[in-house]
This record gives sequence, structure tokens and C-alpha cells, in this order.
Amino acid sequence: MDKLFNQMYKDFNIDEAILNYCDTIETNLKERFEAIDQIAEYNQLKVLKAMQDNRVSDIHFAATTGYGYNDLGRDTLEKVYADVFHAESALVRPQLISGTHALTIALSGNLRPGDEILSPVGKPYDTLESVIGINRDNANQETSSSNNTQDRKTSSGRLTGSLAEYGITYSQVDLLSDGGFNYEEIRKAMNERTKLITIQRSKGYATRPTLSVKRIGELIRFIKDINPNVICMVDNCYGEFVETLEPTDVGADLCVGSLIKNPGGGLAPIGGYIVGKEDYVENAAFRLTAPGLGKEVGATLGITGLLFQGLFLAPVVVSGALKGAIYAANIYEKLGFPVVPNSTESRHDIIQAVTLKTPEGVIAFCKGIQAAAPVDSFVTPEPWAMPGYHSDVIMAAGAFVQGASIELSADAPIEPPYAVYFQGGLTWYHAKIGILMSVQKLYEENLIHLN
Repeated sequence: MDKLFNQMYKDFNIDEAILNYCDTIETNLKERFEAIDQIAEYNQLKVLKAMQDNRVSDIHFAATTGYGYNDLGRDTLEKVYADVFHAESALVRPQLISGTHALTIALSGNLRPGDEILSPVGKPYDTLESVIGINRDNANQETSSSNNTQDRKTSSGRLTGSLAEYGITYSQVDLLSDGGFNYEEIRKAMNERTKLITIQRSKGYATRPTLSVKRIGELIRFIKDINPNVICMVDNCYGEFVETLEPTDVGADLCVGSLIKNPGGGLAPIGGYIVGKEDYVENAAFRLTAPGLGKEVGATLGITGLLFQGLFLAPVVVSGALKGAIYAANIYEKLGFPVVPNSTESRHDIIQAVTLKTPEGVIAFCKGIQAAAPVDSFVTPEPWAMPGYHSDVIMAAGAFVQGASIELSADAPIEPPYAVYFQGGLTWYHAKIGILMSVQKLYEENLIHLN
């Protein structure tokens, strides 16, 4: 059997030395993988119970068009999401085109001129900077992918359409050097205008630790002790079903994410979700559609069945991605590269950061991930000026759904410390071959040496 497997991997031009090197590492991960399977089993039961309690039937998979009035499938899916997240309400829509869009709707629906946003976990993800209006230095940077030459700043220097343009201000408190919360500075930063606290669970393009649900709960309790009326919103992207609890279980008023990441299970072709307190979700719905309409409208165009089925599969799909992340951490740490999380730390999202130290290393890694893709494996990824980012970004993703980072993918800004961010894999086996191919590309370019 080993010979059969080795021959198959050789068909992908993976050197035997790499196979032997990585095989030992995989063998030593058996207990960790079993622990991940236990979490997946718990979350699978949680999702199944929510679907059964809401009497999901094939009638809920029917398409609606136009206004989408009385869409039973849409309304039932939102009840299922609310139950899975133990929340009062949910907004789950294909009209939410990304995690950034869902966050924008949640923020703009619940903030008014004169309000202030506070991030107690440092700078948010690059694309959210433009939403808030703190990405002003690069606001009018043109990219090769756009023919639009209009300056995207207003005369006051605020990014057009951003929250800043509507008089909503922003402040942040950076994490401590050890990744802890700077509680003293958070207390000082909160004031009478602080309306919403935004907590980014995952690391984004930073090598800080991802926040566990437990730590998020501790932070929310501290904030609520200061002001129980402030809205605590968690950007939950990449974190769903990694643990047995979600941020709404520990006090989050709103929890936001993308369906083409974890909860879509690789089947959702588009969409995002907002779950939490009913009033705050309703405010977001009024911003998504129109005041007075809210959740009552929004056609689903025949994809509701995929959204249900993707959610059902999500716990197992996430477990495979987690195994791939742990496998990558152990391999690259042993090769001498800094990794976050490290090879033994607990996991709170599916992202694995690997600091490869050089642009050449980042590019070679991404070439390996692309070469392992089922779609566009023949394409060579190159850095480019991607909209919404500070520097050139390289992205490797041969996905069935464009931009679906629950599928095998890797991306990185081409800037120091030259860290690449690997995530996804609809199955553990696909994540595994992606990592092997990344090692192969680095090996071919003499950027690593096997011990």
C-alpha cells in the first residue's frame, strides 16, 4: 500500500525525500487529529439538531425571485443559523457578497454620525480599513485591475462611502507584545461616544495569535462592566466550528462571517451571515435592503439548498482544514521557519501563518499551493496590486467558488516579514497534498534543506 501511495504522490512530482520527511510528522499527529474529530462530531450534532428542530424539508430548497416575499427556505435557514449560534436572530443572505460586506452592513446598520468604533485588538484586516475610513494614505491608489480613474477620496480626504465620511470615528488599542489585551488602555479609550467594539477573531495579515472564544468572552465581560450598552461585534471569519463554542455563546451581541469560508462547507457559492441580538440584526437588515423592508425581502434564486447542505457539511470540512493547518505548522517549524500558531498551540481558526523571510519563499509556497489545485492548477500566481490592500498581494487558489478560502488557498502581502497565510482544504487529503507541493517548490528552488 505504501508503494502505491508513494507512486501516486510521485505522479505529482513530489520528491521521495519530501514524502519520507513529512510522513514521520504526520504519524506523530495522530492524537491531535483525533481531538479535532471529536470537536467536529460535537458541532455536527449541533447543526443536525438545529435543522431537525426547525423541521427543514425539501420545500425549503425552492427558488424565489424578484422581491422574494414569503421565502420559507430563507426564513428557515436564518432560524437554523440563530439556533446553531445560540442567538436571537440571524441574517443569512446571498446578497451579502463577502465577509467584508457583511461587516460593513453590520457596522453601518448600527452606527450613526457622532458614534465611535473601538478596536481593542489592534488594526483590523486591510479591507475593513477602507470601510471604516482609516486607509486614507492609500485611498486613491489605482490598481491594474481597474479602469476607474476617479479619485476615491472626498475633498476632505475621507474615503468615499466609508463610515468616516458619515462622521463615525475610530480608535484602536494594540495588543500587548505577548498578545494579551491592554486592559488599562482599553478602559481609557472608551468614552461617551463609544458605540461599538469590533473584535477581529482571526489574525488577518498579522502574525499575532488568533483569539480563542474563551479570551473573546473575557474581553467582552471587561467591556460590558465598563458600559453594558456598548455593542460588541465579533468578526468571526475563519473561526466557525473550530471550537465547540462561538462568540455569541460568550456574550457577543453580533457575530459576522462569510459563507464562502467555514460555514458554507465549500458548497455555498456566495453569501454572508450576521447573527446576534434581534434589534442589532434587524438594524443590519434595514441597511442591507431598505428601511421598513429589512428581512422581509430578498430572493434566494435557488441556492438555499446549497446553503443548508454546506452548513450541514461545515463541521467536517473545517476539521480537514484544521488538520492541514497543524500539519503545515509542524513541517515548516521543523524546517526552521517561524509559524503562528506554533506546532503545539491550541487552534482557534483555520489559518496558518508561516514566515518565509523572503519574497522568493512566499512566491514559491504559493506556487506549490496553486499546483495542487483541482481548478487552474496550470496557472502561476504572481503578486499584484489587489484593491483594498496596502502592498502587492499574491494569492494562490484553484477553487470551485471564486475566492472561497475554505478551499485550499494561500495568500500574502509582499512585504516584511514575508509571511504567507495558508488555509482551507475541503478534505484533509487535499490540504495535505497542498502542503507537500509547497515544500516541493521551496525544495526545488533551494530555499529549504531537509534535515
